[in-house]
Amino acid sequence: MRLATWNVNSVKARLPRLLEWLELAGPDVLCLQETKLATDAFPADEVKALGYDTVHHGEGRWNGVALLSRAGLDDVRRGFADAPGWSGEPGGEEPLFEEPRIEARAVSAVCGGVRVWSVYVPNGRTPESAHYGYKLNWLAALRRTVAADLAAGGPVAVCGDFNVAPRDSDVFDIAAFAGSTHVTKPERDAVAALLDTGLTDIVPKPMKGSNPFTYWDYRAGMFHQDKGMRIDLVCASATIAGAVKGAYIDREARKGKGPSDHAPVVIDFDI
Repeated sequence: MRLATWNVNSVKARLPRLLEWLELAGPDVLCLQETKLATDAFPADEVKALGYDTVHHGEGRWNGVALLSRAGLDDVRRGFADAPGWSGEPGGEEPLFEEPRIEARAVSAVCGGVRVWSVYVPNGRTPESAHYGYKLNWLAALRRTVAADLAAGGPVAVCGDFNVAPRDSDVFDIAAFAGSTHVTKPERDAVAALLDTGLTDIVPKPMKGSNPFTYWDYRAGMFHQDKGMRIDLVCASATIAGAVKGAYIDREARKGKGPSDHAPVVIDFDI
């Protein structure tokens, strides 16, 4: 099976590139994040023409996750039972509201016998922000959900934009992130706790250079200077991790006109 994950940063803006990449890379299952579409607005007919069934969990101009599969989509779940809600504006810090809103950040299905999750972990904004606590609570709820999936048996893969760089070597310069999210100990501990349920972080090879980065800011020069981060992860249960034949970051997809600021991660395994 070829499993991939890609924060596409707007399906509408990136649709021609998405369709081209599906044809070139040929994943059996693709996890998408930041679709930025309402649930029923996903271009399912276009990807169906390439042989993919789709499940999409969206909320308009923010967030959104999807699974594209030619290996089946069984037992679909949009979100998970105890996911925390967010009480603020989706793209801003304030104001906070009384009623929390469950955001479209997780979707899963059984694809070819594998329980696959596509997740878009909250950014956290700053360590002082209420959004940072929301991020940690969200990761804790994800851990509980995945632990239950693993206890039920069967292979599991949790893929997506985690907005956490697990190691210092997963950013171009750890000093540049002092006081910032994505590299703090509580965030890394939350990802480590998820892995402790029985998952392995599959570290892919870059197509160029030695840094396994998956995200580069749009600011001029960041991509070409390889000043990036590895925040897009594939965390797989032992059955999958022990059967990986190859794993790579498709850096070419970050090039050209109008790319996402993330590159796809591709994992090949045979179970």
